[in-house]
Amino acid sequence: MEIKVLGPGCPTCKTLENLVVQAVKEIGINVKIEKITDIVTIMKHTFSTPALVINGKLRFAGKPLPTLEKVKKLLKEEA
Repeated sequence: MEIKVLGPGCPTCKTLENLVVQAVKEIGINVKIEKITDIVTIMKHTFSTPALVINGKLRFAGKPLPTLEKVKKLLKEEA
């Protein structure tokens, strides 16, 4: 599974990254989490940040942030 957290590095983007890390730990899966801050790369997926891309699919973008349970659900759907 490939997970990308897209965002320029704002506090909200960092919060989403932390949610993803926590969800991965709680589910117990071994995945690579990549943080993408390059705006050109981000715009290939979405114009709204923060965003979450799982296995090449945009699964979340914008605000409000998803809950930890929602992030875990998204990860399990792609596993």
